[in-house]
Amino acid sequence: MPINKQQILDNRPEGEAVASNFRLVSSETPALQDQQVLVRHHYLSLDPYMRGRMNESKSYAQPQPLGQVMQGGTVGEVVESRHPKFAVGDKVVGFGGWQEYSVVDASQPGVLRKVDTTHVPLSHYLGAVGMPGVTAWYGLVKIIQPKAGETLVVTAASGAVGSAFGALAKARGCRVVGIAGGVEKCKYVKDELGFDDCIDYRQHPDVKSMSAALKEACPNGIDGYFENVGGYLFDAVLLRANAFARVALCGMIAGYDGQPLPLANPSLFLINRIKLEGFIVSEHMEVWPEALAELGALVASGKLRPRESVAQGIEAAPEAFLGLLKGRNFGKQLVKLI
Repeated sequence: MPINKQQILDNRPEGEAVASNFRLVSSETPALQDQQVLVRHHYLSLDPYMRGRMNESKSYAQPQPLGQVMQGGTVGEVVESRHPKFAVGDKVVGFGGWQEYSVVDASQPGVLRKVDTTHVPLSHYLGAVGMPGVTAWYGLVKIIQPKAGETLVVTAASGAVGSAFGALAKARGCRVVGIAGGVEKCKYVKDELGFDDCIDYRQHPDVKSMSAALKEACPNGIDGYFENVGGYLFDAVLLRANAFARVALCGMIAGYDGQPLPLANPSLFLINRIKLEGFIVSEHMEVWPEALAELGALVASGKLRPRESVAQGIEAAPEAFLGLLKGRNFGKQLVKLI
């Protein structure tokens, strides 16, 4: 059996996460039992939610156990199978974690899914046509419930979730404004993703400046907001929100190191009768087929052109992950393992 390199969580962060929180180990993959398949991972996904799971504090998901492989999404190829529905060579998406191989009990519903790479590249099943894309779809369709002509804003607009959100919202006839970090990312958001505007938060580092930029970009106010970041960006958006605005709360990466993120004007929720709903996309598996079908069509037709940042090799995963938390990635952050 092949030797499997794995990144495990060795110790919990104190404040910021650091590379020494992880440890690279090697082990031989075990022999397959009936109903199991051996998957050779081509790519593993790095996502902001993983930072929260490194902590031991209460969250919506169980903490990542110490001494075990870091959990996360993967795409790859079946290289050995003892399950009748999976054959050698099948391309699959699963939750194999930060390792080169995984042994999967394919008899468990939903743990492994075959995918078609004819029109959609395999890596996109970890981004635009995977969990991040469905996250954008759910927040938009089920929480914001947009009407044509409304103005929507999304933070981290150049990332995997934000880019999918923009394509989905434009398909529904909305004006879409992104917030991203840096001139290059904002140019991509407008020119390649087709957003109506994009604000560079590096040029607007406080509530007053960001609120003024939002007023210019959103002359009719903000009807829907997809939140990935939190902090002063949330405060600035609330100052420009219309009556009966809807907020889909997906993430607050500004607070993932444990600092509290107070709101400056929570009374605006009452004054403007704003609806705020947090959500975890894994709790809504019933929408995944519908969402993935729409996202796949957008990618295949070229209406959604997701960018990827790709680190090479399992050894590079920790530093790539730390870079993601600081916004150094451009688009979906992946680690290529082959």
